[in-house]
Amino acid sequence: MLSIKSFRHMAAAAVLLSLTVPAMAQNVTDYLGMPGPITFDGKAYALSWSSQPNPNYTKQEYLPAGQSSKSYDSMVLVEFVETDLPPLALAKLQIDMLAKRKATDPLVNSNVIQNDKTGEVLLDFILSSKNEAGEFIVEWNGYRYSQTKNAEGKSGGMLFAISHRAYGNAQSQAFLKSLRDFKGTQIQALATAPLPEL
Repeated sequence: MLSIKSFRHMAAAAVLLSLTVPAMAQNVTDYLGMPGPITFDGKAYALSWSSQPNPNYTKQEYLPAGQSSKSYDSMVLVEFVETDLPPLALAKLQIDMLAKRKATDPLVNSNVIQNDKTGEVLLDFILSSKNEAGEFIVEWNGYRYSQTKNAEGKSGGMLFAISHRAYGNAQSQAFLKSLRDFKGTQIQALATAPLPEL
């Protein structure tokens, strides 16, 4: 089982690398038995990148046709971690990382919704960074945490997420102006989407 400490380190790395390091081109391995495409809100997302930093933790990214991890409009993420932590505890680790990021990213903001019937937790948050030219990159994410079992029957936590980005000051400003209505529809789509089967 993955400990709280080791999962916290991985969560921290994920937040810190989110806006700075694109996924590298490679032969993609489907560790989760989910080759895709995954359909989210009427759009198809194909498996584009995967990583298994240790046997207990796997992350896979899915992109629409014509988009790349280096510069995307939207991305679906699926992660599985073998752990006994409940969804709220997993979300709390991410929230703690976001709180630390506020020291260098004043745009960071988050909101948590807990489904008492299912135990699932939905976290939506926004991040920003700047590119080499000093232009903003803004990223909004909806993270849905749930408990599940993988194909080997191991219990753990699953993250099913949608991410959207805007690049450059003008696009970032337009993105932020439309975010309130936009994220409402995306949160609804995420909350009601069928969860992927591992």
